[in-house]
Amino acid sequence: MNFQSEIIKLLVKETKLDQKEIENLISIPPDPKLGDYAFPCFKLGKNPKEAAEGLKKKFKLPKFLSKVEVVGPYLNFFVKQEVITEETLSKVAKEKNDYGKQDIGKKQKVVFDFSSPNIAKPFGIGHLRSTVIGSCLYKVHNFLGYKSVGVNHLGDWGTQFGKLIVAFNKWGKEKELEKDPIKYLLKLYVKFHDEADKDDTFNEEARTAFKELEDGNKKYLELWESFKKLSLEEFKKIYKILEVEFDSYHGESFYNDKMDAVIKNLEKKKLTKTSEGALIVDLEKYKMTPILLEKSNGTTTYHTRDLAAAYYRIKEYKPIKLVYVVGSEQKLHFRQLFKVLELAGEDAGKFIHVDFGLFRFPEGKMSTRKGKVIFLEDVLDKAIKLAGEIIEKKNPDLKNKKEVAIQVGVGAIIFADLSNDRTRNIDFDWDRMLSFEGETGPYVQYTHARASSILRKAGKSSGKVNYSLLNQEEELAVIRLLYDFPAAIEKAAKDYKPHHIANHLITLSQAFNEFYHKCPVISERDEQMKARLLLVDSVRQVLENGLKLLGIKAPAEM
Repeated sequence: MNFQSEIIKLLVKETKLDQKEIENLISIPPDPKLGDYAFPCFKLGKNPKEAAEGLKKKFKLPKFLSKVEVVGPYLNFFVKQEVITEETLSKVAKEKNDYGKQDIGKKQKVVFDFSSPNIAKPFGIGHLRSTVIGSCLYKVHNFLGYKSVGVNHLGDWGTQFGKLIVAFNKWGKEKELEKDPIKYLLKLYVKFHDEADKDDTFNEEARTAFKELEDGNKKYLELWESFKKLSLEEFKKIYKILEVEFDSYHGESFYNDKMDAVIKNLEKKKLTKTSEGALIVDLEKYKMTPILLEKSNGTTTYHTRDLAAAYYRIKEYKPIKLVYVVGSEQKLHFRQLFKVLELAGEDAGKFIHVDFGLFRFPEGKMSTRKGKVIFLEDVLDKAIKLAGEIIEKKNPDLKNKKEVAIQVGVGAIIFADLSNDRTRNIDFDWDRMLSFEGETGPYVQYTHARASSILRKAGKSSGKVNYSLLNQEEELAVIRLLYDFPAAIEKAAKDYKPHHIANHLITLSQAFNEFYHKCPVISERDEQMKARLLLVDSVRQVLENGLKLLGIKAPAEM
């Protein structure tokens, strides 16, 4: 039973307010002592407290409610605890891996543009955020009945390739390139910028080289193809470790033959103008700088490619939303992009920029140009190594130590990212991330392993469960969090913020460990043991489901 929707039906009947309006107003009180659901009565009259009193008198209590109380301007609803207990635990036991799943999306498509590293540049720690936030939102939307489409919009076009072509022609060695492509190309890129800072003709050469690449110079295209192939092979190693998948790897170059149509369309709609020999869309009246569609030398820009990509995705996938998981520093770019699409006749509400803050390091800001980069592969390797050392110390007899070290190390990095509100910057801290205590991935994984261990020790239990035996404060706190899990998933999708799920798992783990210390599970009181084992198994299942949505494994032993 969905208690919230049942209460909404009662409120629609008694208030004559629209269902959508009530859905937006009803909330869960911050303290369970205030009830399970609260309805503010401000819209029901000049005196909301009186309106709440009047509404309370109208109610005939359905079987699942124990009482309705007026708290200031709110009418608060209390669901019978035994009803919540039975409904929740039987639902988790029945649905297992599908607990929390819903069909809100009705198979409608949502396109997620995420990760999108630049070809021939390192897959740095900075790319982690877009990759794991995007992957989580992709999974969450699928879980809620949407059809997610994951696009890796590779940065595989633009003036940077003019720079690399010039650099490779001047100083490049084929053998070095094949040995360690990304690090070697980074070295050439840094050298190019060092030289260009002293002599501006380098930049002019790069612009010319890119123009020739766009115009189809065979030698340059072959060089660019090899940079792309070698880079993609390296990136896919990272995606394999993170277990991240995409439905499309169409990068910027894919839209090369689609940009003329975009420019013609904007010209036809009288949205373009020429400024100093370049083609622009003037956005001054919207308090934004203009967007550059075509430079004076005829080369395109990433704005043009993003417009072409948007049109292609609309036509190809027919999505209800196009979501761009890209850092906060690109806010203006997306405001400009969405405004041009709106002016050209597209529905502005279709486009969403899911922005996020930076990873901050004691070393300072990352810069590819200066070669100041922390490689994501090095970070993951170090996390796995440290996790292995911790496991060796805490549980040296663990059978599959290597596998668990990978699950814990990688999980720690992902969780450190996703447990933060994505809009905030994150201070990178190894000790905190890999701790088995506090608000970390290993803590949640360890709680899952502990629940699995209890179930292994107890063996199988069968027969009818007496739900009324689960009445201790610690038990009820856990049950409430199990019940609220589907709402946390919904909230993560609605706000495009995975931390709602991560934080829910932390709170559930803390409540479970509190329960575990206060309430013996394995005992001679068979009926109580049966009920508590069902509770333990429900926690194990919900932690597994939640971690899976975050892209993290749930080891049964640690």
